[in-house]
Amino acid sequence: MKSFYFTIFTIFILLQSCSKDAATTTTSTTGGGSNNNTVVSTAVPDVYKKIYGASSITSDGTYITIKSNGLPDHKSPYYASTNALYEAYSGTTFAGSVFQKNPNSIAEKTYVFKIPVNPKVASSPTATPLGAMGVSLNGVPFYNQYAGPNQPLSGEVVSFDKYWGHPTPSSAYHYHVEPLYLTAAKGKSSLLGFLLDGFPVYGPEENGVTIDNSKLDKYHGHTLATTDYPNGIYHYHITNTDPYINGDGYYGTPGTVSQ
Repeated sequence: MKSFYFTIFTIFILLQSCSKDAATTTTSTTGGGSNNNTVVSTAVPDVYKKIYGASSITSDGTYITIKSNGLPDHKSPYYASTNALYEAYSGTTFAGSVFQKNPNSIAEKTYVFKIPVNPKVASSPTATPLGAMGVSLNGVPFYNQYAGPNQPLSGEVVSFDKYWGHPTPSSAYHYHVEPLYLTAAKGKSSLLGFLLDGFPVYGPEENGVTIDNSKLDKYHGHTLATTDYPNGIYHYHITNTDPYINGDGYYGTPGTVSQ
C-alpha cells in the first residue's frame, strides 16, 4: 500500500513540474470570455546572426541582446604596437583630410545592446545619444554626427583611421561615418548593422545607385524592400555627408546599451 501511494505522489509531482515548464513558453491572455495561449518565440532571427563580431546573441521574444567587446577586426594605428592588428598610418582619411592621430587608444569593452525584436515607429521620436547608438556587423558601435554636444565632426574627421573609425578618450573605438572595412568586405549596398531602435542600417548604395540625403527622410532612412527584408522595412542609409548615419533621432523606440 505504501508503494502504491508513493507511486501516485511521484506522478503528481512530475505532472506539476511539466506544467510549470510548459508555462515558460506561453503567455496567457483573456479576451471574449476565453483563455488564449500565445507562444513566444525566443529564436534569434537569422538576420541578426550576420553580426559576426558579437560574443553572444540571444532573444527573450521582446528584445535581441547582443554582447560585444567593441574591438575592430581590422588594422588600426590606435591599437598598441604590440597588437597583431597594429598598423601605422600616414595617408588621407575621410573627405580627403590628412590623417592626424589622436592621443587615444583602443581597449576592450563589455557592450550589451538590447534592441526590439519587432521595431515600430515611435510616437515621439527621441534624439540619439553621444556614445553608442547602434552596433555594426563587427561589433563596433555606431556613433551619431556629433563630436560633442551640438559640435560637428569637422574637427574630428582628421583623426579617423584608414577605415574611418577612431577611439574616444575612454578607449572606445567607433564609427561616425561609413565603416570602410565593412563596405569593402560586404558591399556598398549591404546590411551594416542596427540602431538601438531595431531598424537596420545599410550602406551608401541601393540597387547599385548611390544614395544621397535628398532620397531619405529627416531620420536618414526610408521604407523599401531589401535583400534581408524582401517584404520591405524602414531602414537607415549611411551617406558621405552630414548626418552620415542618422538624422533627427531614432525613427523607432530605442532599446538600451551598457558597457
